[in-house]
Amino acid sequence: MSISLNSLSIISSTIGRTRVSMEKRLNSNHLKLIAIIAMTVDHFTDLFYPGFPIAVLPIAMHLIGRLTAPIMWFFIAEGYHYTKNIRKYMFRLGLFAVISHFAYCFAFGISIIPFKTGIFNQTSVMYPLFIAVVVMWIDDLKAEKLNNKLKTAIIFVLIWSAFPANWSCIAVLAIFQINKYRGNLPKQTISMMEWVMVYAIVSFFFVNKAYGIVCLGVILVYPFLRMYNGERGKTKWLKWFFYIYYPAHLLILGILRVHLYGQDFKLLF
Repeated sequence: MSISLNSLSIISSTIGRTRVSMEKRLNSNHLKLIAIIAMTVDHFTDLFYPGFPIAVLPIAMHLIGRLTAPIMWFFIAEGYHYTKNIRKYMFRLGLFAVISHFAYCFAFGISIIPFKTGIFNQTSVMYPLFIAVVVMWIDDLKAEKLNNKLKTAIIFVLIWSAFPANWSCIAVLAIFQINKYRGNLPKQTISMMEWVMVYAIVSFFFVNKAYGIVCLGVILVYPFLRMYNGERGKTKWLKWFFYIYYPAHLLILGILRVHLYGQDFKLLF
């Protein structure tokens, strides 16, 4: 009987390990590729179905697109944790935020001068990603390096500086919370969704009702993040692929938009 019980214990343990390995089968490269595909689907839906129409196909495609932001937020927090040189990490994000601003404005036909055509979505999500890393870095500075009151004031200003960007201040706050609860995915998801709900409510009343509701589709990312195994993956060049792909696909989007709908380039200035 003891042999039988030991055998059952070994089998049960093996099944448990197999189940965990099956659940944790996505590395960071897999998830980033999912984010890239979802983002491309979402942005090209904006091109071919402008104005966020309430119809099954465009809404479904926009829901797919909701996977992108939370995956980006999650890996910005992971990148902050793992980076060996925080200053280089911030510089890289800041540089691509500047490049992406011009590509974003060209893609969606808005002025490169913030607030000229509105107060929402005036620059790309790369800016809040950059600001989030700066905020986390400042928050981690010791008191002798930066007075707590001054630290709070700087963080407050930085967070609000992301207001006109895609996903607004919410992206910064979501990343901050994801970093705070690192290692606890349920808490990360709940705290992230609290801020997403704020963004969804504001968008519902002041931007577009359908867009506000679709924003809640961010929750769909949870099962994907549950499958994250904590590994980078073997293809290291993918680290740079996203940085290059993001502004590049926006440029292609802008060229197609001009071809399909025309564009007065004076609007960009």
